Parts: sequence; structure tokens; C-alpha cells
Amino acid sequence: MTRLIIAVDGPAAAGKGTLAKALAASLNLPYLDTGLLYRAVARQMLLKNLDPVTESGEEAARNLQPQDLLRQDLRVPEIDRAASTVATQPLVRTALLQRQRDFAAATGGVVDGRDIGTVVFPQADVKLFVTASARTRALRRHCQLHGDATLSDVALQRLIEEIEARDQKDASRAVSPLRRAEGAILLETDDLDAGAVLQKALSIVRNR
Repeated sequence: MTRLIIAVDGPAAAGKGTLAKALAASLNLPYLDTGLLYRAVARQMLLKNLDPVTESGEEAARNLQPQDLLRQDLRVPEIDRAASTVATQPLVRTALLQRQRDFAAATGGVVDGRDIGTVVFPQADVKLFVTASARTRALRRHCQLHGDATLSDVALQRLIEEIEARDQKDASRAVSPLRRAEGAILLETDDLDAGAVLQKALSIVRNR
């Protein structure tokens, strides 16, 4: 298992990060959340009062430090929106590409994102595409951010619309759009808890 590379792709809040971390722990492999790289770039830009819509994040991407990935403010709505924009910038994606490939080159690893099986590791040993309905993903995102706090119908609808807008943006960007890679196995997680998803994924890995 030491050189096994597993690519886990999928839209926002589908559960790919939860699955990828659990897979890595189960298989004793390193884990990389590539979305966190883009979030960290977005945060560094905002800290310098740079607008991701009109200004390049290439310098922030090239100068990204390990401690930048440890910030506690990378999973907030402001960064959700900024990271989605940063991720459309070709120079940012190029700056981060080799860093992602180097991560798993020597020892293997579990890597999650939106273009892992299509661009970063097209020859990955196992490719998974994790998805769920926009409503399910909106509920998961709310729980991630607010725990058991009550969610109104209006707030839920707003979250669903934000999720769908993010999906459209990710799928339609010119560089490395979100799509299911050739050979990727689809995992629909609407009716599965994290443990059941992990068991399905482990079965797929072992069968490969």
C-alpha cells in the first residue's frame, strides 16, 4: 500500500474530505486536501486586500507556507467564495500543481479535490467521484459550520443556491473543470453515513 495513489474528487460538501481522511487513516497513507491550498491562497490575498476577481493569486500561491494551511479561518463563507474564484486562475493552478504531485510521488497518498483524477493524478491507482444532492450537501455544510443550530427553510434554500452556484462555477471554468474522471467510480452519499461510505470505498480499493 505504500505507493498507492487514490484520487477523490467531487463537488463541495459531498463528503470527499471526510472520506479521503478516513481512507488515508485506514490504509496508513498520507492525506492531502487540495481545496485547502486554494482556500489558503484566497485568505492570503484577502489579508493583503487583493480582490480575487480582478487580481492574480499567483504570487500568493508560489509563496504559500505550511503554516498558512493551519489557519482556523479557512472554512468560512467568505473564503468559500474567494477560493472558488481563485481556483479559476490558470497561473494559480499551475503554481500549485507540482506541489500536489510532489506530495504523493514518493510514498503514495490519498488526495482530494476537484481535478485530482483528471489533471493532478490522471494515472491514480484508484479514482473515486463522491457526490450527493445539493440539499444534502447544504445540510452538511450547515452542520459543519454551525453544529446542531436550527436551520430555517429560507436559510436552507439560500445554502442550496450557493452550493448550486459553486457547482456551476467549478464545472464551467476553463481550466481543470470539475468532472468525473475516466475510470472514476461514482459514490453517491445521500443515504449513507460516513462509515458506510468508507466501507464502500475500502471495498473498491481492495478489489482494485
